[in-house]
Amino acid sequence: MRRGLFVPPFGELADPGYLAGLAARAEEAGWEGFFLWDHLVFPGVEDLIDPWTALAAIALSTSRIRLGPMVTPVPRRRPTFLARQLAALDLLSRGRLIFGAGLGDLVGREFEILGEDVDPKRRALRLDESLELLEALLSGREVHHEGANFKISGATFRPTPEQRPLPIWIAARWPNRAPLRRAVRYQGVFVIQVDEPAQVLSMRELLGKFGLGDRPFEIVVTRPPGADPGPWAEAGVTWFLTQLGPRDLRREPVEALIRSGPEG
Repeated sequence: MRRGLFVPPFGELADPGYLAGLAARAEEAGWEGFFLWDHLVFPGVEDLIDPWTALAAIALSTSRIRLGPMVTPVPRRRPTFLARQLAALDLLSRGRLIFGAGLGDLVGREFEILGEDVDPKRRALRLDESLELLEALLSGREVHHEGANFKISGATFRPTPEQRPLPIWIAARWPNRAPLRRAVRYQGVFVIQVDEPAQVLSMRELLGKFGLGDRPFEIVVTRPPGADPGPWAEAGVTWFLTQLGPRDLRREPVEALIRSGPEG
C-alpha cells in the first residue's frame, strides 16, 4: 500500500510557491503522493487558490512523488480545455500525474452558489460524455464526436501525455453504486466517504460484479492524521491518503506532520 497526502490549497496553504516547497519536503520525507483539492469556493474558507497552477509548480519542484487534482468536478469543465491541461501537466511532471474525476460535491453548495447545474442525472451524463471525450482527445487520434453536450468535428490533440493511459481515479461516495460502475472502466476509485475497512471489502465485491476482473486497479481512501493504515491495507486499499484540514489550516502543524513521514 502506498501513502500520500490529501491537501486542500486553503488558508495558510493558499500559495502555489509554498505548496511546491511543501511537496518537495514531502517527497524527501518518503510520502508517495501529493494531491490537491479542486474547488472554486468552499464553506468556511476565505483563502483558496487554483490547484492546477499549484500542481504545475509542484511538478517542477519534485521528481518522484505522484500528484494530481483530487478530485476535479468534471461537469463544470469543458473536456477540450481539460485535455490540454492534463497533457501539459503529465509532460511537465514526466509521467507522474493522476487525474481524480467526479460529479462534484453538492454538500458545500458550490455548484448552487456559482449558478451551475445541480441536477445529478444531467451532471452524470455530462461526466460520462466528458470522460469518453477525454480518452479520445488524449489518445492523439483525430476525434469526431457529436453528443448531448459536446460536438467535435475532426480535432487532433498533440502532444499526448507521457503515460498511456493517463491514470484516472473516479470519485465514489460509499455506498452509491453508480460511481463504482463508472470506475471499473478506468484505473481506480477514490472513495470519498468510507468509515471502516469492512466497507472496502463490500465495495470490492461490487467492483467484481460490475466487471473489474483481475487487472491492476487502485482503491484509494483518505483518513485523518494518526489513523492506522494496517486494517485498510488488509481490506485491499492500495493508496492510503492522510487528509489535512480543510479549515483553519496552519503551516507549522502541517510542516510537522509532513516531516514525520508516512510512518511517523
